[in-house]
Amino acid sequence: MLKSELTRYIKQTAKDRGFSFCGIAEAVFLDEESVKLKKWLEQGFHGEMGYMENNYEKRTDPQKLVRNARSVITFLYNYSAPREMADDCHFKISKYAYGEDYHHVIRNKLYQLVDEIKTKTDDFDFRVFVDSAPVMEKVWAQRSGLGWLGKNTCLINREMGSWLFICEIICSLELNYDQPLPESCGVCTRCIDACPTGALTEPFVLDSNRCISYLTIEFRDALPSKLKEHFDGWIFGCDICQDVCPWNRFSKPHQEPLFNLPEEIRNMNNKDWQQLTEPDFKRIFKNSAIKRTRYDGLMRNIEFQSDKL
Repeated sequence: MLKSELTRYIKQTAKDRGFSFCGIAEAVFLDEESVKLKKWLEQGFHGEMGYMENNYEKRTDPQKLVRNARSVITFLYNYSAPREMADDCHFKISKYAYGEDYHHVIRNKLYQLVDEIKTKTDDFDFRVFVDSAPVMEKVWAQRSGLGWLGKNTCLINREMGSWLFICEIICSLELNYDQPLPESCGVCTRCIDACPTGALTEPFVLDSNRCISYLTIEFRDALPSKLKEHFDGWIFGCDICQDVCPWNRFSKPHQEPLFNLPEEIRNMNNKDWQQLTEPDFKRIFKNSAIKRTRYDGLMRNIEFQSDKL
């Protein structure tokens, strides 16, 4: 199959598999992004996420992740959904964690896609990535023409906003490459203005140490009391900077049943969350991304805000 034909086949098959968008970039060293990443790390904006410092070379050079890497194929998968927590519930979780853990759902789809690609070409080296390895997903999505990095540091797609998971297949196939899109936030600063903790220190720069999402998921110690007034019920993640983004008026509800919020969680009130036991946590969130914060972490987040009820 010719390079152009294989490129079209991959994009069409991705669409058939439920991916919203597919773009392809050449697997090259990320020189400019390497400098930005180093500065961000030196400022300590990664907080306790030590893994951001690990595998620095792999994070900026795809050829250190996959032998003979030539192409980074990036996919976007929609998870946009309306707010579905109970009306009498103060606590909130990020939309991306409403359903089953996206890592597993999307990884399975990527492997199925690879199997289909293999039927059209010779054997090739590859790895699939779903937010689980040292890959700069948003950068590759931008380089693949799928959007731009917004001032809230999220990838923004012109047609569907930012409620999108990003994943990749890095492979040795030589394909046709897409062109990056220009940044289109303009003079808008709604995300920066809306961030209650000041985590967006300037356009396109996030200080994780002040980010509610980081603090409720990745951070393991006692939550900073000076930020307590600003959490506003968030106990797993935070969507504020996306909720206010004008580009998300173009978002469309996802069509993935596995991402729907289970009825049991939708109906939980304040008391249900506060009295959640560890066995129930393990049962309810067995297949959920929420398990990443662990039972003790989730209860810490809940107790941190219980006096606001």
